[in-house]
Amino acid sequence: MTKPERADLIWKTLFKDNSPVSEAARGVVAVLSGLGLDPASPTLEPFRAFFRAQRFGDHIERVFELAGVSEVVMTNDPLDPDEAPLWESGARPEAGFRAALRLDRILNDGAWTAPDARTLLETWSRRMKPAYMAVSLPDTFMFPSDDGRTALLRDAVLPVCRELNVPLSLMIGVRRAVNPALRSAGDGSGRADLRALQTLCGEFPANRFLVSLLSRENQHDLCVLARKFNNLVPFGCWWFLNNPSIVEEITRERLEMLGTSFIPQHSDARVLEQLVYKWRNTRRTLAPILANTYRTLAEDGGAVTRDAIQRDVNQLFRGNFERVAPRG
Repeated sequence: MTKPERADLIWKTLFKDNSPVSEAARGVVAVLSGLGLDPASPTLEPFRAFFRAQRFGDHIERVFELAGVSEVVMTNDPLDPDEAPLWESGARPEAGFRAALRLDRILNDGAWTAPDARTLLETWSRRMKPAYMAVSLPDTFMFPSDDGRTALLRDAVLPVCRELNVPLSLMIGVRRAVNPALRSAGDGSGRADLRALQTLCGEFPANRFLVSLLSRENQHDLCVLARKFNNLVPFGCWWFLNNPSIVEEITRERLEMLGTSFIPQHSDARVLEQLVYKWRNTRRTLAPILANTYRTLAEDGGAVTRDAIQRDVNQLFRGNFERVAPRG
């Protein structure tokens, strides 16, 4: 089937023959509605006509406005054969976009020496000026270990991050190709051993770590470690955890254990328009959690003011990230 034919089949099966009540399907409905389109359309043709008519810059601006965001951080792989030539030609992000230097191919394919990796990271950091470096790691990740990844982290990635004042985002818990037939959609999740994270935070106190864990069962241990290491910041609810019921549970736990010293959410958007529904969900989920937190504080005799709430919200949704990942 051609790509349009596949899309038509998906639309019919997931949105017409069945109610779109899953998080992913409801998100599509929310995006279409937010853009002024009718999600009840029996076909995709009105949506195709709409997107063909958009001027890209204007569309980006509208999506940002609907999402309520002023800036996004991208994922940028220096070894991607399609992307790398753009950076090498001198292309730079437009206003509202920051780069993140993705390390997966460097750290996980076993082909790099520490000196070569360090040279590459220094070169590409000058090009990208990344907000942070980032890598997704398996649930079996250990540090230290006798694999090449340990040497690359210790002798290349972490020194460059320190020298350039750039945090490292660790996304731990992926089980690759659980179902290979699904190709890039076939990955699963697993519970990680957080002794690796404990060792990294303890042995490298001058490095800052933004940490997302894919397993729900790891979240409490992450909060405990964040209480012990001030260079560790829990960072959003990633991938399979980015569902309102789980976001609510995790955010309540973080507030109870960490106060406002974490970053409650990132969009985790694979497609630009996902920003619209993911940030709508975030506000809808977090507002009652924060309201209940302040209500409980007031009932226990604490002072709750509009200014204090505004300060805390700014810290959660902007200030904590800017503190960990300042502009160079």
